[in-house]
Amino acid sequence: MNTLQNLLFCNPKAALLHGKSVGFAAQKSRFRNAKSKLAFFFGSFFTKAKQKLMRYTLYII
Repeated sequence: MNTLQNLLFCNPKAALLHGKSVGFAAQKSRFRNAKSKLAFFFGSFFTKAKQKLMRYTLYII
């Protein structure tokens, strides 16, 4: 009886676990995409701010 129960339970369990891992992979992918865009945004923002600061400093001198 245990072997039969095991066989009946294994297929749905495998399908369920696969669905769970797919969800986590998608979530990880979204986070990775947002993280790379955030780095680009901050890099361009601080570069522009630094350029403005240098312009104002040269203007004052």
